[in-house]
Amino acid sequence: MMTKMAVLGLYLLALLGIGTMASRRMGGIREYFAADKSLGFVAVAFSARATGESAWLLLGLSGMGAAVGVKAFWVVIGETLGVMGAWLLMCRRFKRLTDDYDAVTVPDYLESRFDDRSQRLRLVAAAALIVFVTIYVSAQIDATGQAFEVFLGWNYYAGLSAGFIVVLVYTLAGGFLAVVWSDVLQGALMFLGLLFLPIAGVCAAGGIVPILESLEAIDPALLALSGPGGWSIPTVLSTISLCLIGLGFLGSPQIFVRFIALKSEREIRPGALAAATWTILATSGAVLSGMIGRAVLTEAGQDVDKVLGAGGEDVLPMLVEHVLPLGLIAIFIAIVLSAIMSTVDSLLVLAASALVRDYYQQVRHPELSDDALVRLSRFATLALALAALAITVTVALNTPDRTVFWFVIFGWSGISATFCPTIILSLFWSGMTRRGALWGMLTGFLGVPLFKFLAPSLPKVGSYFAQLGELPPAFLLSGFTIVLVSCFDPGGAPGNAKADLNRSRR
Repeated sequence: MMTKMAVLGLYLLALLGIGTMASRRMGGIREYFAADKSLGFVAVAFSARATGESAWLLLGLSGMGAAVGVKAFWVVIGETLGVMGAWLLMCRRFKRLTDDYDAVTVPDYLESRFDDRSQRLRLVAAAALIVFVTIYVSAQIDATGQAFEVFLGWNYYAGLSAGFIVVLVYTLAGGFLAVVWSDVLQGALMFLGLLFLPIAGVCAAGGIVPILESLEAIDPALLALSGPGGWSIPTVLSTISLCLIGLGFLGSPQIFVRFIALKSEREIRPGALAAATWTILATSGAVLSGMIGRAVLTEAGQDVDKVLGAGGEDVLPMLVEHVLPLGLIAIFIAIVLSAIMSTVDSLLVLAASALVRDYYQQVRHPELSDDALVRLSRFATLALALAALAITVTVALNTPDRTVFWFVIFGWSGISATFCPTIILSLFWSGMTRRGALWGMLTGFLGVPLFKFLAPSLPKVGSYFAQLGELPPAFLLSGFTIVLVSCFDPGGAPGNAKADLNRSRR
C-alpha cells in the first residue's frame, strides 16, 4: 500500500507543479481559454486524444471488451475514422476560419461565421455546453471514486474527493495551458499503459492460444464480430451505434478548441498521424485488455457482471492486480486517474469559457477587462465543478448499478449532437443559414434525451432505438433540421459565407 501511495503522490504532485508553471504564463483570457494559439502538434494531438477518451477508455471500453469480446473492435474502427475525419477533413478549414475571425472559442466561431448579431447562437451553444459538460464531468468524478475504491480500497466518496480537489487546483491555477501540459503527460501514460498491459496479460496466460481457447470455452460469441446472438436487425443496429461513436469527434468543442490553439496549419499533418496512431493502439489495447481479463479471470457459466463488475468495468484493475508486480500496479493507478483527470480539466475550462466569455462577457458585459474575466473564469470553474460533484453524489446514491460507459456516453452524445452537425455543415456548405444553425443545435440538444429516455419505450420500434443508442438518431435529426430550415430561409445566410469558405479551402 505504501508503494501505491508513494507513486500516486508523485503523480498528483506533478500535476500540481504543471498548474503552478502554467499560472506563471497566464497573461489574459486568450491564454486561459486557448493558450494564445501557440501550441505544437504533439501537445494538441495528445491533449485532444486524452480529452476525447476519458474514463470510458480505461474502464468502459475494457469492460466492453470483457463483456462482448471482438465486437468491441467496432468502437476502435469508429473512433479511428472519427479522429482522422476531424484532423484531415475539418481541421484546416476550421483553423483558417477561426484565425480569420480571431475566435477564441467555438461559439465565437459560430457567431462570426453566421454574422449573428442577435447572439442567439452563442446563448444556445453556451447553454448546451454548461448542461452536457457538467453531466460529462460528473461521470468522470464518479469514475475517480470507483478507481480509488478498486485500486486502493478507499471509501468511494473519499476517493472522488481527493481526485476532485487535485484537478480543481491545477485547473484553476493554470487554465487551458495547464490542461494541455497535463494532458500530454496523462496521454503518454495512457498510451504506454494500454500498450503494455495486453502484452503482460498474454505472457501471464502462457500465450495467445490459451487465451483464445479460454474465450471459446466461456462463450464462442466473444470471438465473433457480431457478438452474442449472431447477426440480426438489433445486432446490426448496435454495431452501427458502436461505429458511430466516432461522430462525436467531428466538431465537439472540447476537441476543436485545441485546433483553435494550434500555432499554425503546418502542425496539422503530423498531428493527424500522431492522433491516429494513439487512437488505434490505445483503443485496441483497451479492448484486448478486457478480452484477456475475461479469459484469465472468469470461467464458463459465470456471470460477468458478478465477477468483473457492472458491464465488466472492473476488469482492468483486476487484471492489473493479477498480472503485474506491485510497483507497476501503482503506476497503473496513475494511468487510470490520467484518463479521468485529462477529461475533467478540459471540460471544466470549456464550460467556464461558455459561461464567462460566451455569455457573461459577450452578451452582458463586453467592457470587462482581461484580469476581471480570468478571475470570473476561475470562479465559474469552481461553481461548475461543484455542480458536477453534486450530480455525481446524487447519481451514486440512487443508481448503484450504473456503468461508466452509459454515464459518459450520454454527456458525450449531448455535446456531439448539439455541435457536430452544425460545425460540419458550417465548414462545407455556404448555403447554411443562421436560423438553420440555431434550430439544428436546438434539435440536437433536445434529441439526445428524447432518444435516450422516450424513444426506447415506444411500442414495436422502441427496442430498435435502444440498440441504436441516442447519438446517431439525434445527430441525423439535427443535420436534417439544419438543411430543411436553411433551404426555406434563402436570405438568411451572411453575404460573406461563400467567400469565407472558399478561402478556407485554399
